[in-house]
Amino acid sequence: MLAIVYDNPGPTSVLHPKNRPVPAVGENDVLIRTVAAGVNRPDIIQRLGKYPAPAGAVQDVLGLEVSGFIERIGRNVTRWRRGDEVCALIPGGGYAEYVSAHEGSCLPIPAHISLEDAAALPETLFTVWHNVFQRGGLKKGETALIYGASGGIGSMAVQLISIYGAHAFALAGSPEKAAFCTSLGAEKVIDYTQNNLLDTLLSESIDLILDSLGGKFLDIGLTLLKPEGRLVYINAMEGNQPGLDIMKVMKKRLFITGSTLRPRGLDFKASLANDIKQYAFPLLEDQRFKSVVNYRFPAKNASDAHELMESRDFTGKIILQF
Repeated sequence: MLAIVYDNPGPTSVLHPKNRPVPAVGENDVLIRTVAAGVNRPDIIQRLGKYPAPAGAVQDVLGLEVSGFIERIGRNVTRWRRGDEVCALIPGGGYAEYVSAHEGSCLPIPAHISLEDAAALPETLFTVWHNVFQRGGLKKGETALIYGASGGIGSMAVQLISIYGAHAFALAGSPEKAAFCTSLGAEKVIDYTQNNLLDTLLSESIDLILDSLGGKFLDIGLTLLKPEGRLVYINAMEGNQPGLDIMKVMKKRLFITGSTLRPRGLDFKASLANDIKQYAFPLLEDQRFKSVVNYRFPAKNASDAHELMESRDFTGKIILQF
């Protein structure tokens, strides 16, 4: 099979096509013939040598999410059959024509989403559902503020929050990105390059913040949240050791949490997938939900896809086509 590999960490140019054996299929796994693979920021960090794949995962082939057809099933697999169309969350190896995935990490293709576009769903969907709705406990009628709302995770969060019946506020870095967030259902969008976040939002009642920035935004988040509010971390691009004003947390009885998805076990991911199928799919299959795949690259041009993501001059999701 064709795979996009890198021999050593480095710039985008280290990515190159190479022939590889088709992966073996474990007794609880399925073999997927890849139609498309999502490109995500962890791929960039791994390519730079700063985020190795978990033990047992493919180390030199990036890719955390794919969509395609099931070609083969392990002997203990019960929920899938050969020929089924699925998308899957995987620990690595997605930039390849064939991918092995645990049966519990696969999802069917939601109505109104093409098989190719479904490659952009798993990483963002698992992340948002767990952090906003499970860890963050978002309720209908509450208000959630999403940092980096024009990217893959942010655009998923804005849409699910809005369709669910809560209020989505968004932080974006340009007028174009702000307009994109508005088109997805964000009720209030702040262009942080033009506006002071505290001045703009201090009068609002914010129940939850999904923070991918960290750094100075920790104190901003603690200031903006209402009493009993929840601050949920999924990244810390602006720094992971900011100062913490403990008295703000105590006086407002705030909750601070966060998670990383990739190292979690298969049982956790299977349980999360079941919850997503039961509770998130009705939102995904709502006519208001839009695919946000805005950029498509042939797999052999993976380096170009990485350059685009590193530039931050994009909205929505980027996928590789096989």
